[in-house]
Amino acid sequence: MVLVTGNDLAPQALELLKDFEVRFAGKSCTEDVLLALAKETDPVAIIVRYGRIGASIMDAAPSLKVISKHGSGIDVIDQKAAAERGIAVKAAVGANAAAVAEHAWALILACAKSVPHLNGRTREGYWDKSIHKSIELNGRTLGIVGLGEIGRRVAVTGVALGMRVIAFDPYANAVPDGVELVNDLHDIYRNADVVSLHCPLTESNRGMLNRETLGLFKNGAILINTARGGLIDEPALADALTNGKLYASGLDSFAIEPMTVPHPFRQIPNAILTPHIGGVSDAAYISMGVGAATNVLAVLGSVTADG
Repeated sequence: MVLVTGNDLAPQALELLKDFEVRFAGKSCTEDVLLALAKETDPVAIIVRYGRIGASIMDAAPSLKVISKHGSGIDVIDQKAAAERGIAVKAAVGANAAAVAEHAWALILACAKSVPHLNGRTREGYWDKSIHKSIELNGRTLGIVGLGEIGRRVAVTGVALGMRVIAFDPYANAVPDGVELVNDLHDIYRNADVVSLHCPLTESNRGMLNRETLGLFKNGAILINTARGGLIDEPALADALTNGKLYASGLDSFAIEPMTVPHPFRQIPNAILTPHIGGVSDAAYISMGVGAATNVLAVLGSVTADG
């Protein structure tokens, strides 16, 4: 049995798993729902699309050998608990990198060019050509936090658009041509006109953008987050957007998802919001599913080979 925390999986992934019974958790992937399903089905593998997998769910499935993320962000899995139980945790690394990088640029351009605002104004009958000026990115500085598969793609696009691109990543093993690596994260905050987050969420960087660090930003900077909502102190960002410290922010992830209602961001016009959709494209849906299924088969194959 393979349990999928969602209501679908790409046909190409299901074909790879044809020798297993696949059970879908459905749209509601709360802890209670997943716990009940784990007890009922005792899966050998869980493919995580939505929801969180903690120790209680692992303990409810004594046959569980692998937890495979449908994507790259494994912070939704209790990795310590998995290690203690001998359960492998795998990610489909890079499977949605192109989609997320494209979405980051969609948010950057939407902020710099005021696309949502101008769309609304034009539909209401206004013609703001004589009073509106957008931000030209050519010659400005783009700051990338995290030079993994996604960050590198965003950086390369920035270079192509004529931006100065600086990046911070103490673990970077490759730096694209035209990108300058800096040794201090605060150099990104102080010097970038656009800051784009592409790092995983860990306990050490949770809330790294707070009132103090946002205060280091250039006045009128743009902040983009297509990584994890927990990287940002949301009340501090709301204040920075409303008091004019930041020009705009494009956000695809939030501290609590789905976003709570009410939420201060919903009332802030220079916050452009999308529902953690950056990695969900037609192509990424297939590559993430195939990657997750392949990881399941690799672990279960090695377990079988080891006896």
